[in-house]
Amino acid sequence: MILGSDMSREAGYCRIVTDTDGAVARWVCDGLGLGSDWIGPNYTCGFVLNGELIGGLIFNDIESGKNLWWTIYSTDKRWANRRTLAFIFEAAFYCFNVRRISLLVNCDNTDCLRFVEKLGFKREGLLRAFGDAGQDRYVLGMLKKECKYLRRKGDE
Repeated sequence: MILGSDMSREAGYCRIVTDTDGAVARWVCDGLGLGSDWIGPNYTCGFVLNGELIGGLIFNDIESGKNLWWTIYSTDKRWANRRTLAFIFEAAFYCFNVRRISLLVNCDNTDCLRFVEKLGFKREGLLRAFGDAGQDRYVLGMLKKECKYLRRKGDE
């Protein structure tokens, strides 16, 4: 993966890069304190600002026509602008052709919960003592018809 300089004309926009060598996926896993042995076939993209990786998203367990799982990690909230959000949701719903996106969030991670709920994810369940250290985790999901970031409309 080459991080090079930011090619965007607009200050503050990050560049979206494809993780061709697994470096972004490892960075996401390291940032979350996870090993990477759980990752099966996946698509991972990174968000680069001023030549620095500030965020990453792993699309994992992709079941075309059904569901995929997201694992997100970032060190800077500027990755989550309207342009990158449209890209990641359109990738999920149109490129991978799923009807829903799922993710897990530790119950005590209030910042992350607030962020993903603001994006439109809904709490769907609680997995008690599910984390490696015994922490509780929420299952959150979003259906294609609920996504406010899709630029194409009418084909939910």
